[in-house]
Amino acid sequence: MNNLSNREYIDELIKHFWLNGYMTVRRKYGTYLPEPTPVGKYDVDAVGRFNKKFAIGIVVSEDDLNDKKFILKLEFLATRHTKFSNKRVILFIGIHPELFNKLKLLVESLSAEAAKNIKIVLLNDKTSSTVSNNVNKKEFNFRNFS
Repeated sequence: MNNLSNREYIDELIKHFWLNGYMTVRRKYGTYLPEPTPVGKYDVDAVGRFNKKFAIGIVVSEDDLNDKKFILKLEFLATRHTKFSNKRVILFIGIHPELFNKLKLLVESLSAEAAKNIKIVLLNDKTSSTVSNNVNKKEFNFRNFS
């Protein structure tokens, strides 16, 4: 496993939010942003917003994967919808590369609706990458317009 703290793992997840265009609205261990409120009875690590679309982010450890109730948490969080517009809320799951296969098996055992809303983010010391068929890859070009 990597030698990063929980705060650094959430920082990696937040970087991935930014790469997908989501602005962080709430996050754990943040200095200026408030902590996210629980979704149902489950704690989340980050909440992001892109126009009128929302995303939830969680970082998963090996203990979480060994918990028998974890699959219920995944199913619940992956099937969330916004309150008024009833749009799907994407669930980003940050995980260590060593645990990817175990998480992938859990995601495949979920309902089709839940599995479609889940994006898996591999957390490394150097970079984070997404593993998903549903993500459109975009390149952001920042140009100096002076």
